[in-house]
Amino acid sequence: MAKQYETVIGLEVHIELATKTKIFCGCSTEFGGAPNTHTCPVCTGMPGSLPVLNKQVVEYAMAIGLATNCKITQVCKFDRKNYFYPDNPQNYQISQLYLPIARDGYVEIESGSGKKKVRIHEMHMEEDAGKLVHDEWDDTSLVDYNRSGVPLVEIVSEPDMRSAEEVIAYLEKLRMIVQYLGASDCKLQEGSMRADVNLSVREVGSDQFGTRTEMKNLNSFKAIAHAIEGERQRQIELIEEGKKVTQETRRWDDNKEYSYPMRSKEDAQDYRYFPDPDLPPLQIPDEWIERLKSAQPELRDEKMARYKEEYEIPDYDADIITGSKRMADIFEETVALGAAPKKVSNWLMTETMRLLKEHTMEPDELDFSPKNLATLISLVEKKTINQTVAKEVFEKIFADDIEPESYVKEHGLGMVSDTGALQKTIEEIIAANPQSVADYKAGKQKAIGFLVGQTMKAMKGKANPTAVNEILVKLLNE
Repeated sequence: MAKQYETVIGLEVHIELATKTKIFCGCSTEFGGAPNTHTCPVCTGMPGSLPVLNKQVVEYAMAIGLATNCKITQVCKFDRKNYFYPDNPQNYQISQLYLPIARDGYVEIESGSGKKKVRIHEMHMEEDAGKLVHDEWDDTSLVDYNRSGVPLVEIVSEPDMRSAEEVIAYLEKLRMIVQYLGASDCKLQEGSMRADVNLSVREVGSDQFGTRTEMKNLNSFKAIAHAIEGERQRQIELIEEGKKVTQETRRWDDNKEYSYPMRSKEDAQDYRYFPDPDLPPLQIPDEWIERLKSAQPELRDEKMARYKEEYEIPDYDADIITGSKRMADIFEETVALGAAPKKVSNWLMTETMRLLKEHTMEPDELDFSPKNLATLISLVEKKTINQTVAKEVFEKIFADDIEPESYVKEHGLGMVSDTGALQKTIEEIIAANPQSVADYKAGKQKAIGFLVGQTMKAMKGKANPTAVNEILVKLLNE
């Protein structure tokens, strides 16, 4: 009987915090910008420069720690992690090893295997490194220090996950928590959320861990899932061949769906950590923690439960809407302006999701105002415009956030309910389609649908559908 293997996975998740300035200096953290323009002597490691801790970094880190059920370390400090690499101008990284900001937490996830708690070993604050840009054409490497000193938290999980599905569920849960806190946008494609996967395999039933490897360069959930499956198979093949798995760091190439070794996996002692002499220990009083606790926003799980109860929208709708803080904010603000919850939900679930897909956008990128959506819903309810025109107007709201009432007036899109004008058009449609009229009179009720469609086409979609139906039935039955 073939051996059965179990995958054991732990994650190191780096999240870039949404501060305006870097962790130890006043340089901008804005994404992009010309190379080396968001820099100063501190974040480029110039001799004699001194770091000053950004208070907002600490508050974001504490908020994430509290939301993930961690214990806040009330006396924490920074350490120097020593290593030599071109993107690290100081030849050390300011991080936290001995007394990190938060420890011993967990998040609850739900996957195909049910609910489970994934434990968080610790979370620490640190600075990001610069960015190496490799030019294969002339075989050179350039360094951009714009990212150097950008504040990060690193969330280190226990090895509690057993599949790619559980890993993705954990990452999605973390991302939701952090986005709802406003601590980061967590965009994997921009590097503001990055995950390193520590993976080993062992025989089912064993309580001993196998030799782990660390997978890097994972910038999408798809890449993470592919890397986990690829590394699992690689390790099993080595074990089956009687070879040893080497503890190392590997780089995943998603195009080739292959990983290759970068370097042997280091342990803490390899970095010669010692307390940073330029940064005093950070004292966190009870009052500070309590203030942040009381300021914690409603997170996704609580929001979803409230939506079902308060707004009486279906579970599926609540799940999709709360899956993006931006969409949830639009929903609540539109309802607060007087729109019916289910109607708001319908617009978000159908037209908004359709347009997001068409434009390959994420819900977090929505930038139309709730006021304009509420006005559009009101125009439909008051029968100023019909549903067909409303969809056309919404596309303009989605793209340019236009004011719908003015747009309808300017473009003459108001619904035509003038029975005289409608009757004249319908009489012309009836005269032009004798076969459909004959079909209707022969008992084929569907034939009227064709005539309604022709009328709406002739009226450029602006006719009142109810009035059209009434007039058609009346004329056809004469």
